[in-house]
Amino acid sequence: MSASGPHTRFAPDRGLTGRMVTTMFLIGLLYVGFTGVLIVLLRGAWPLVVLLAGGLFVAQFWFSDKITERAMGAHEVTPEQYPQLHGTIDRLCALADMPKPRVAVANNDMPNAFATGRNPQNSVVCVTTGLLRRLEPEELEGVLAHELSHVAHRDVAVMTVAGFLGVLAGAITRIALYSGMMSGGNNRNNNNDNSAAIAMILIPLVSMVVYAISFLLTRLLSRYRELAADRAAAQLTGRPSALASALTKVTGQIAAIPTQDLRKAQPYNAFYFAPALNAREAASQLMSTHPSLEQRLEQLAKISAELGR
Repeated sequence: MSASGPHTRFAPDRGLTGRMVTTMFLIGLLYVGFTGVLIVLLRGAWPLVVLLAGGLFVAQFWFSDKITERAMGAHEVTPEQYPQLHGTIDRLCALADMPKPRVAVANNDMPNAFATGRNPQNSVVCVTTGLLRRLEPEELEGVLAHELSHVAHRDVAVMTVAGFLGVLAGAITRIALYSGMMSGGNNRNNNNDNSAAIAMILIPLVSMVVYAISFLLTRLLSRYRELAADRAAAQLTGRPSALASALTKVTGQIAAIPTQDLRKAQPYNAFYFAPALNAREAASQLMSTHPSLEQRLEQLAKISAELGR
């Protein structure tokens, strides 16, 4: 798994590659272990467990771009509708020597952007109307280069798989609890009742552990991948200051967005260019999906100095 994809000019990142491989390995172990525990606890329903786990995984991975688009209220746009947006992405894709992703816009005042998809050939880059309205052309270019680097590095696919376990754990828990309640109400056998009761206790506990581990793994990978995307974008465009300006502007503007609107966006923070946090939450982001603004600006300042030499 190359961190810059097979045919792009985005700078490769061995640190990102190593973290993605490690995350995928641990997620794979967790996935197999979770499925195995469920098969043991739900002996009579193991075909359903295997079918559900496999079906959800394929759906989440294969249709990740469309699922994320719909969840965030985005829609694909044409070059005639947004000529500047398409023109900037065309130039960056030519510069990076990578296939052009689908381009989408979300009608949302929160200034932000995201990329998703299982590979560079099946990906989408989306910006909000709030971002388009607030950024200068060179700032927008920096943000789009950042998002395209996520596609080229293929870390969006890894994040999709890593986040899948949380979805699976929740779905399995709900189904298991519902099945346990139904069988408990209709079955008079004491042994079966005891087994159902044990399963109803253990399955939520196992699911919570799985969710907690997958949560930590995605947070650790997410913070590094944002720094990697900043580096790659700054080096590709040669204008780290434009990306730094966009980061400062976006972060400051997000802090002024109503808290209720930010809460709706927070489940998708791992995909966004900047996290949807208000000023109070931004001050204490130990478990944030993104590194601090200060850390990102410091890195961009170093790259700017290096390019200046």
